[in-house]
Amino acid sequence: VGTMAAMGPLPAMGALPPLPTLGVPGVPELKPLTRYEAMRLGPGWSHSCHAMLYAPNPGMLFGRIPLRYAVLMQMRFDGLLGFPGGFVDRRYWSLEDGLNRVLGLGLGCVRLTEADYLCSHLTEGPHRVVAHFYARQLTLEELHTIEISAVHSRDHGMEVMGMVRVPLYTQKDRMGGLPNFLANSFVGTAKFQLLFALKILNMV
Repeated sequence: VGTMAAMGPLPAMGALPPLPTLGVPGVPELKPLTRYEAMRLGPGWSHSCHAMLYAPNPGMLFGRIPLRYAVLMQMRFDGLLGFPGGFVDRRYWSLEDGLNRVLGLGLGCVRLTEADYLCSHLTEGPHRVVAHFYARQLTLEELHTIEISAVHSRDHGMEVMGMVRVPLYTQKDRMGGLPNFLANSFVGTAKFQLLFALKILNMV
């Protein structure tokens, strides 16, 4: 944030409408910034890029609970849930090129572009990190193909322990489904990014 303040006011170019807040207990808000602002940050900042791949899902759980969407996340080597992606070295890669390089190691068959860019946020803590987030809607068949491909990727069983689908429904006990899923442990900004994307994409 200090770096941004030192640069003075940024031009309106690349500005986005104000991003909505989550207002979810236990999920701290992160400071939003535009892609243009993020690209002007100094060399002391690291950039992470992650992607949410999702598809409309007309299925019904137990024949009565609409599944709505299939959303992919990963179980990581450290036991935490996260989205596919990782850190991008801006000295050598654009955000999208770096993201696709990492996705190729973990998924093997999907490439994202700037058109899939969703948002950027500054993370709190001792490390200066900008978390960039992308989202791509696929067909359910394409999503299933990626799940199969992920099993045969280089990182499967090493850095990535497997893909999981996020349950977007809530059962009658008000815990089964998404509430129980959110009780898991998530890496970094992943929980915030999941809820943020679900909200602004009107998926729940």
